Amino acid sequence: MKGQPTPPEPGGAPATRDGDGKEGKEGSSDRLVIPLLLVSAFVVILNETIMGVALPALNHDLGISVATGQWLTSAFMLVMAVVIPVTGFLLQRFHVRPVFVTAMTLFSVGTLMCFLAPGFTFLLLGRIVQAAGTAIMMPLLMTTVLNMVVPERRGRTMGNISVVISVAPAVGPTLAGLILSVLDWRWMFGLVLPIALLGLGLGALMIRNVTRPRPADIDMLSVVLSALAFGGLVYGFSSMGGDSGSAPVPPALAVAVGALSLALFVWRQLRLQRGDRALLDLRVFTSRQFAIAIAMVCVSFMAMFGSIILLPVYMQDVLGHDTLAAGLTLLPGGLLMGLLAPVVGRLFDRLGPRPLVVPGAMVVSAALWGMTLFDADTPLGMIVAAHLVLSLGLAFLFTPLLTSALGSLTPELYSHGSAVVGTVQQVAGAAGTAAFVALMSVSTAGLVAEGVAEVEAMAGGVHTAFLVGAVLSLVTVAAAFFVRRPDNAVGAPAAH
Repeated sequence: MKGQPTPPEPGGAPATRDGDGKEGKEGSSDRLVIPLLLVSAFVVILNETIMGVALPALNHDLGISVATGQWLTSAFMLVMAVVIPVTGFLLQRFHVRPVFVTAMTLFSVGTLMCFLAPGFTFLLLGRIVQAAGTAIMMPLLMTTVLNMVVPERRGRTMGNISVVISVAPAVGPTLAGLILSVLDWRWMFGLVLPIALLGLGLGALMIRNVTRPRPADIDMLSVVLSALAFGGLVYGFSSMGGDSGSAPVPPALAVAVGALSLALFVWRQLRLQRGDRALLDLRVFTSRQFAIAIAMVCVSFMAMFGSIILLPVYMQDVLGHDTLAAGLTLLPGGLLMGLLAPVVGRLFDRLGPRPLVVPGAMVVSAALWGMTLFDADTPLGMIVAAHLVLSLGLAFLFTPLLTSALGSLTPELYSHGSAVVGTVQQVAGAAGTAAFVALMSVSTAGLVAEGVAEVEAMAGGVHTAFLVGAVLSLVTVAAAFFVRRPDNAVGAPAAH
């Protein structure tokens, strides 16, 4: 049948039949597919955090308020949270190549809209279109890797994926700061557009269809509940981390609606998966390794995104550094994660996850405890060093955890597992940002009310936020001892 994989040839690489009916062994073009997907995913994920540093200049140029400008980031995260759970269905129903082309087309069109935007409304629409394409890319990348790479080499490849997941958000603010120091804000999108178009063209020519689509109906009630659940949680947490008084919907109400909708969504999926019709198949959590790893990924993303948002605020408002310096402070840690991720992947293939995640969790915890020592006079070098240590620990967590989690599933659940990972990333990132900022704000306000000077009070607020994060990190240290290499995939749908 056109568009379906053919059986592997004896003793050889898997033969595939792409969307044009062409067959052949995995060759040089196949070896370029994953690097192409990695570069494309890095470019699209980069845009999730690139706006933070640019908002002051952009607000002034467009004549909009801070609360209005914040929607350029909030709307992006919101669309990501709504679309990602649907990608499990998309990757089951359609071939890899058309899904990739759709994702990169949406991202490229959105980027062009942002580059040419005459005002805020058009720019916001461009960000929404961008986010729709971005949301599809990460689950697509993970599912493709799981189908193309043998288990013995997945650690190395997942290490490269960790570069995308962890480094791209970390370097976004730095890249934005560098661009804004010499160019107009529109060039944050103009410089990315040619790369996106090149990726789109190469992908359309080179990517093979490595999955076997099957007929599937989409349950619209599940889509609505998913949008309310994950959209409500991300919106509520994001609004808590900003000026909640100007939010159209009270953040507490959004979180409450999100939590209730999530409970209904889970109930609906448990019923539908009996007939293999779930939008997001929760049988992935029948794998103990998947459940433990995802819980640790959740806490790790909270720590990473919380520090990404809190350290620049601390450096500018407490220590008095400018925007560029604040952005550059995060760059060494981001580069360190990027350099270490492939190394950690190779170590995973040799040693398994536990020898990596146990010390990794301990290092992350040590870094967060070290950040509790930050005050109004902390030297810049100590901040860079603490962030480097945090990045070192996270580098030893992401690759083993993601590889162990997804490797414990059967191929039928790869797309659903990838969608769960993407959804957790968004919700945990928003929750981590909200928690760190809210803790800092509440503690700062309390200290100011006691008569403490504003700068000293904010330093105290930063201390409180990192203290709670350090305590929470102890959970990952305990959980790390229960992570092990998956010996067999579980959670497969029942035979029909």
